[in-house]
Amino acid sequence: EKKAVPYSSCNMKRFYGVLPFTLTGAQQRAIGEILSDFQKGAPMNRLVQGDVGSGKTMVAAAAAFCAANNGKQTALMAPTEILAEQHYASLQKLFEPLNISVDLLTGSMSVKQKKEARERLASGQTTLIIGTHALLTDSTQFLDLGLVIADEQHRFGVAQRSKLSAKGEDPHLLVMSATPIPRTLALLMYGDLDVSILDELPPGRETVDTFLVGESYRPRINAFIRKQVSEGHQCFVVCPAVEENQELGIKAASAWADTLQQTVFPDLRIALLHGQMKGAEKEEAMAAFARGEADVMVATTVIEVGVDVPNATLMVIEDADRFGLSQLHQLRGRVGRGKAKSYCILTTHNRNPETL
Repeated sequence: EKKAVPYSSCNMKRFYGVLPFTLTGAQQRAIGEILSDFQKGAPMNRLVQGDVGSGKTMVAAAAAFCAANNGKQTALMAPTEILAEQHYASLQKLFEPLNISVDLLTGSMSVKQKKEARERLASGQTTLIIGTHALLTDSTQFLDLGLVIADEQHRFGVAQRSKLSAKGEDPHLLVMSATPIPRTLALLMYGDLDVSILDELPPGRETVDTFLVGESYRPRINAFIRKQVSEGHQCFVVCPAVEENQELGIKAASAWADTLQQTVFPDLRIALLHGQMKGAEKEEAMAAFARGEADVMVATTVIEVGVDVPNATLMVIEDADRFGLSQLHQLRGRVGRGKAKSYCILTTHNRNPETL
């Protein structure tokens, strides 16, 4: 039986004091469940599940704050560099007034940057490290790892979770997922995990209306894109492939971006983002879009996780039957992150609506 020294100091008052908003009841409940796990004397194994925008990151931050108060380090592993960098930006800002040092470790950092980040981690200077698979390498060592947080659980195998956990002495484990899993199924998939569900959206967030339409709706989709842009908003258009695939006839991102720019919306600013671009190019394209430098972002599923553009109100998913359900769910979660009403339109060439 694995043991863990119970955390004695978990006064959350200072943490709540720096939050720019009030937590939802569901967030408070989940944090309460985590804090009571920390007192039990055995390592926590908890899944926090909640729709995109329900505030899982703040629940994870609360857990990291409590671990830090008990002299423990936390590792937060994200599946993509974009997501890791976004977590880093928001958590560094949150923890700065609390004097908790936050660091980043990703594959595309320079050798020197990685080496320095690893040195700070091993010496205990860094309390919270956020990173990608780079956290799993043998050269990444902790002084005292007490909490492992895995974001977007379905992207990581149990082996990867265990490899990270092995860098500490039976650390607590918190996994986060936005893919909706009924509780009964969650028990089958993650039988070893207790489940906390975030079933409330923070105030001011509206649900995203979703529609499934055939190709005959194309003129109306284009008119709707134009309407959103004219109201000062931005749109995502997601395609299943980068290059044109004649056999399947599926829309490819690069070709579709050209078509939209040249024939459909010559007066709008169309940007392109796909997985074959280099890490730095992707980051720059995404950052430019977040700054409002394009009206429509045509992309492949590289934007599936962790892109936060509150001004984006429309997500059009082309050939939606080519995507898996959890992908569709993740993609839809890229909109509805601001105050404005948001929409998701799924297009399909299939005559048979059962395909979705």
